[in-house]
Amino acid sequence: MNDRRGLLIILSSPSGAGKSTLAKRLRVWDPELDFSVSATTRSPRKGEVDGADYHFIEEAEFKGMVADGEMLEHAHVFGNFYGSPKGPIEETINTGRDVLFDIDWQGAQQINNSALGAHTLSIFLLPPSIPELRNRLEKRGQDDAETIGRRMEKSWDEISHWGGYDFVLVNDDLDKTEEQLKTIITATRLRRSQQPQLTDHVRTLQTQFEETS
Repeated sequence: MNDRRGLLIILSSPSGAGKSTLAKRLRVWDPELDFSVSATTRSPRKGEVDGADYHFIEEAEFKGMVADGEMLEHAHVFGNFYGSPKGPIEETINTGRDVLFDIDWQGAQQINNSALGAHTLSIFLLPPSIPELRNRLEKRGQDDAETIGRRMEKSWDEISHWGGYDFVLVNDDLDKTEEQLKTIITATRLRRSQQPQLTDHVRTLQTQFEETS
């Protein structure tokens, strides 16, 4: 039996609030932290690698996986489907390794309500302000003005679901937020539900107590 069960660590935020950057920093902090590579039906952006950034698949294949119960969560965003294949995630947490998710509130809700919900840690990142959120989207240079407008329109819908998360952080400083995330993850790894060996240990203590009484 492993010393602990792996966590499903969910990071959510509106686009531009820093979750992708912080997810990368967490993986540098803990190289054994596995990143859940989502499947998507959208086309690859410049520089994206199939199997590393996303699993790029056709819509028919994606819908087939959903129908067969092979997606832990899935959503339809900006005209494309996104989802997390369930099999690799279950295998990973059963070995005691954590899986990090960069997903929206819909995906977080589906994972929390799944059979693996007891092993989730959900964290929502808020921007310091709406003007700063737009500024970050414009500075990163990934989207045209129309797409940025759509992302901004969707941002409040994302923010309005902040109350459904275990922890909520205002990301006004990347270094500070990174340290807060490390503290939260370290503590949650010690949660009783993540330590299956504790039951056997307590039974051993009980046996020892009875033998010495």
